[in-house]
Amino acid sequence: MRQAGRYMAEYRRLREKYGLLQMFKTPEIAAEVTLQPVKALDVDAAIIFADILLPLEGMGITIEFAEGEGPVIHNPVRTRKDAESLRAAQPEEDLGYVMESLALVSAELADEVALIGFAGAPFTLASYMIEGGSSRNYLLTKKIMYEDRETWDILMDKLSRTLTAYVLAQVRSGAQVIQIFDSWVGCLSPADYMEYVLPHVAGIFGALKARGIPSIHFGTGTADLLPLMRAAGGDIIGVDWRTFLDDAWARVGTAGAGIQGNLDPVILMAPWPLVKSRAKDILDRAASRPGHIFNLGHGILPGTPVDIVRSLAHFVHEYSSVQGK
Repeated sequence: MRQAGRYMAEYRRLREKYGLLQMFKTPEIAAEVTLQPVKALDVDAAIIFADILLPLEGMGITIEFAEGEGPVIHNPVRTRKDAESLRAAQPEEDLGYVMESLALVSAELADEVALIGFAGAPFTLASYMIEGGSSRNYLLTKKIMYEDRETWDILMDKLSRTLTAYVLAQVRSGAQVIQIFDSWVGCLSPADYMEYVLPHVAGIFGALKARGIPSIHFGTGTADLLPLMRAAGGDIIGVDWRTFLDDAWARVGTAGAGIQGNLDPVILMAPWPLVKSRAKDILDRAASRPGHIFNLGHGILPGTPVDIVRSLAHFVHEYSSVQGK
């Protein structure tokens, strides 16, 4: 879950020299950042260093990663004309730097550690495009969704086509697993998810499944959406820390489904005995069933002690091996 970042000294040294977009768009730097936690923490997979908003540039959206403010969209989508003016991004042309980064990391890992590619989900990206950045209540997004269904469907269709092409290009470039992040979808009711979101995201997962590509479907605040997310697709459903892991797995359904999660990232700021206790509880709830990926329930936070993260990875490996006997 966003393994590299401000919590690692190696990353901070690079960040002092380069802007975020420059880092994303320089494959050698992106590859280096991707590999930093693999080398330092003994994790089981690498996730490519990129951002969910990068495909939007190829669609005609102007993005700025403002220091201290997060991403800012300078030409938000607010009307049908805005949506119709967007194009479907071409991954090799518009996002070739991500493909180069994946190829570099894949060659370095040589199949010893899994390589995860990723993309944002249509709803989360549509929300960024409409709101112009982050939002608390997604008022503008829901207003279009409820009042202008044709514009909503045009936008979601273009996003779905862009993202499907994007993740398949990542697979061709070396990604072995694809994770789809629907970080904001927890703001929706189950009824809204079924009507306005599920058909669009299902197409992306269907394209991956048709090619035998393992996939992870992640959201936050989605306890009541978990069965619907499973229906939309994904071999593994990611869950945050607001639901006990075994309860979440029961909602997803254990037949043929895996689950990812779900330690609260803030717990990593706590003393080690508490971190260990919470990690043990998650592993006990998983009960050695196949299909569990131990992970945080959301992205790792700035200021997280690296020694704690390293100890956590070691404990999960050690305790899991004992559980399996």
